[in-house]
Amino acid sequence: MNRIQSDQLFVEALKYIPGGVNSPVRAFRAVGGNPFFVNRASGSRVWDVDGNELIDYVLTWGPAILGHAHPKIIAAVKAAAELGTSFGIPNPLEVTMARLICGLVPSVQKVRMTSSGTEACMSAIRLARGFTKRDKIIKFDGCYHGHVDSLLVRAGSGALTFGHPDSAGVPAAFTSHTIVAPYNDVDAVKAIFAANQGQIAGIIVEPVPGNAGLYLPRPGYLEFLSEITKAHGALLIFDEVMTGFRLARGGAQERFGITPDLSTFGKVIGGGLPVGAFGGRAEIMDCLAPLGPVYQAGTLSGNPVAMAAGLANLQELGAGRDAALRRPDSAARCPYQQLEERGAQLEAGMKDAAKSAGVPVTFNRCGSMFCGYFTSQPVHNVADAMHSDREKFKKFFHGMLDAGVYLAPSQFESGFLSTAHTAADIEKTVGAAAKVMRTL
Repeated sequence: MNRIQSDQLFVEALKYIPGGVNSPVRAFRAVGGNPFFVNRASGSRVWDVDGNELIDYVLTWGPAILGHAHPKIIAAVKAAAELGTSFGIPNPLEVTMARLICGLVPSVQKVRMTSSGTEACMSAIRLARGFTKRDKIIKFDGCYHGHVDSLLVRAGSGALTFGHPDSAGVPAAFTSHTIVAPYNDVDAVKAIFAANQGQIAGIIVEPVPGNAGLYLPRPGYLEFLSEITKAHGALLIFDEVMTGFRLARGGAQERFGITPDLSTFGKVIGGGLPVGAFGGRAEIMDCLAPLGPVYQAGTLSGNPVAMAAGLANLQELGAGRDAALRRPDSAARCPYQQLEERGAQLEAGMKDAAKSAGVPVTFNRCGSMFCGYFTSQPVHNVADAMHSDREKFKKFFHGMLDAGVYLAPSQFESGFLSTAHTAADIEKTVGAAAKVMRTL
């Protein structure tokens, strides 16, 4: 595959951008080689600067649930931009977005917008501490909640990919109140609460972790987290930056029937533009300034262009049709049914491809999120994920890329599907995977 222009751009980028990229995982360090540069995307495809066409399963790391450059999102962005790209003053779209989120996610009575998922998680942690008047936070090994100092402890995403879960430049004192537990381990969480009576402000968790590949909560695990936080007067924070409005209209909490105290969002609610949000019970949210003592602010929070893009995204998914939202047989559920069907098709096909090639693969999927690990062992947490054969993944990644299929350039990232992916896209992907796996 010709990547001459991409290689030239990367050489130029290295002169002016650290590592040549503006987010570490894009650098291809985990898989080798140089990243390619994209100048156009539409539906389930991206085209690089050399004209190569790729089926995209990264989807700007999740937001493009309708596929790239959806016409209704593009139209909404154009219309909003013509009225002004930023005001620094309240605008009507902020209210519409807040009302929509609160209507779709029952646990959220009030919500505040931010410009990124990192900001949302940082703010939710601060709010939990301010509300409970406690300092300690529990997070889980391999879960990534943005590059917040206090949460860069045994994190996932790029930190895990490069083998340095803890970041330089973060003083030990900043993480002294962060306690890390293995995901899906009930006894570990019980032991932490027992050893820190009356000190735990809350638990922050990706309900379906997507930053160490993808693995699911064991039956009853999320219910346990809800119960133990309630029993100890702590708060349960769901980081739904990835899963929110992707696994269901109400996110993972709808899919699993859990009611957290606080939730963080991003990605889908921005339709591809920078955005984040955090929300929860009114009594907790009212501790934020200007009503309460917990300070949080953002010049571009509630940006009208981002709000317009996010609203178009959510509305196309069926949000806002209140009467339809409660009817399981309603046509408004079609986008999520389609995502589930495509996900099931991909899962079955990839498992068959691995079996026919005689390559051990554990394929995890939840709705339109997925990850294949090159291991015969089940993967329930980051320790299990580390058993995956990363050398095989490197070869598989580049084989798929040469076949016109773009997967995340790291074993430890989730893949995503969109409503723009067709059955033919899945068939081509599975066919390519079968051929590549026979060479491993």
